[in-house]
Amino acid sequence: MKILITGASGFIGSFLCEEGLRRGLETWAGMREHSSRRWLQHEKLRFAFLDLTDREHLRSQLTSYRENVGRWDVIIHAAGATKCLRREDFFLHNFQCTQNLVDTLDELDMLPGHFIYVSSLSVLGAIREQPDASGEYADLAATDTPRPNTAYGQSKARSEAWLAKKRATTQGRLRYTIYRPTGVYGPRERDYYMMAKSIQRHLDLAVGHKRQVLTFVYVRDLVSAIFAAIGKTDVANGKVYHVSDGCNYSSRAFSQLIQRELGTKCVLHIKAPLILLKAICTLAECWSHITRKPSTLNGDKCKIMSQRNWQCDIQPIQADLGYTPQWPLARGVKETIAWYKANHWL
Repeated sequence: MKILITGASGFIGSFLCEEGLRRGLETWAGMREHSSRRWLQHEKLRFAFLDLTDREHLRSQLTSYRENVGRWDVIIHAAGATKCLRREDFFLHNFQCTQNLVDTLDELDMLPGHFIYVSSLSVLGAIREQPDASGEYADLAATDTPRPNTAYGQSKARSEAWLAKKRATTQGRLRYTIYRPTGVYGPRERDYYMMAKSIQRHLDLAVGHKRQVLTFVYVRDLVSAIFAAIGKTDVANGKVYHVSDGCNYSSRAFSQLIQRELGTKCVLHIKAPLILLKAICTLAECWSHITRKPSTLNGDKCKIMSQRNWQCDIQPIQADLGYTPQWPLARGVKETIAWYKANHWL
């Protein structure tokens, strides 16, 4: 079986490549020619250099692979952008690139037997924010109508809607599955690393005074969930799955586990009002435009951090694909911090 993983040089993509190789699949890392190969050193890994932003160039590249390799049996489309300088860049990298890839594959008769799209729980936006009489939130379900409130979520939601329309126009030749992971953490990831770095410096910042419920998924669990669909196209075709480790956590749970693994004493825990977060993100975004470098803190991130309810229903993926999370937060944070230390990030 030949599998192509786009966004292979990224955090999630590199782990997907490792899993493909571990399973003995002919694994192709889809990436720009000059992207980093830091995490892609395995001698059996093959490379497909693809420019998803340029339709004509992409057509030429894919034509060459069709003539020399043939079509891929499975494509996991993990390429995309989580932070950008401009709103329109989210739609370029998360929507237009998806459209370019699938349309070109279709034109060249290269649609795979299974196209797996890595989306995000952010497509739903801040729905189900009101707790019930007992103070509990309702799960975010795959059947909920998306109401994204960030450019990132909107760009991912547009891709999801487009894939459904494309499937109809291809009379079912496009067989796809959509994954919506919650917050993904693990070795090589840099946003949660910033939290660890802050705690190492004795500062932990949380925002908002209203109760917040968070969910997480360790990168190895997400990878297992995605590969669980391979070979089960009849079951997973056209489905949307939420992915987490199956547990709900308080806003302090992640930082407390980081503090324990670091052995950091005397951490100052600050719970800032949302208005302060908004001001910080606005300043960071202004600075990013000056430096021309996307900032981890921005308007999108402000809305994501402000959201109170991230608990999601993973029962469908458990029932359909037998997904069983193996990495509860305590275990995942332990391995992540150990990796950061071993690689001198901390």
